[in-house]
Amino acid sequence: MEHNESHIISAGIIQHYFSQDIETNRSRNEQSIVTLAEEGAKLIVLSELHDSLYFCQTENVDNFDLAFPIPGDFTAFYGRIARENDVVIVASTFEKRARGLYHNTAVVFERDGSIAGIYRKMHIPDDPGFYEKFYFTPGDLGFEPIETSIGTLGVLVCWDQWYPEAARLMAMKGADILIYPTAIGWNPDDAIDEKRRQRDAWVTIQRAHAISNGIPVISVNRVGYEEDPSGQTSGIDFWGSSFIAGPQGEILTECPDSEADDRVCEINLSRSENVRRWWPFLRDRRIDAYGDLILRYRR
Repeated sequence: MEHNESHIISAGIIQHYFSQDIETNRSRNEQSIVTLAEEGAKLIVLSELHDSLYFCQTENVDNFDLAFPIPGDFTAFYGRIARENDVVIVASTFEKRARGLYHNTAVVFERDGSIAGIYRKMHIPDDPGFYEKFYFTPGDLGFEPIETSIGTLGVLVCWDQWYPEAARLMAMKGADILIYPTAIGWNPDDAIDEKRRQRDAWVTIQRAHAISNGIPVISVNRVGYEEDPSGQTSGIDFWGSSFIAGPQGEILTECPDSEADDRVCEINLSRSENVRRWWPFLRDRRIDAYGDLILRYRR
């Protein structure tokens, strides 16, 4: 028997390319938010670190000048837009918490412009072209969903999306949706089949989080080529492909891999109840046998 109560929200996603100019990037984001709100969106999600180019391709102390405190100029800007357009916004910023202490932080704005909550990225990568450990201290707020007027949001950031533990903990604490602001792309020198495998793995792992937890997933990536300022690599070609998946992993909408794109998609949050009744993964978890999960490795 299906559970027929309906809780539908309209979610907007903004997949953009970026420049070095913060004001230009913010202006384009504002234009997209206004348009999506006019199209009925009540929740709008942006990609990771959307104030600037992806500066983590190099280790450069001057890039710390791109960071803002919370509250500050960044939150004032997006809080105003949320209030003027009556939307919940999930934005991403380089947070200056204190002198010499910085985080990769997602900020959730309520429809009245107030800050509903923040999430500091927990999993920090350190790979060629993605030197994030140089810039970001790992988050210390845990995996805590953020309550808003349109639902409880399990906000995570980029590299977090590869970890089922993060998604599960958000779901266990009552998240209605998992949300991943993201900046991920190809090395332009990679072979076409390798690029395809990487992108497919990225989509698959996040669809799996939707399935295993019985809740929708929103993943918003940036798009376009950004060169390596040091010239040591071929840069990053961000693969876009932002998408929204339902609680059975079904793709509800998907952006192209090489173009800027804004779109609105309806999500029926009530479907999670049906799916969890049909597939009671939470019921059948063997929590008595999972103790080794807190270990780094176990042979």
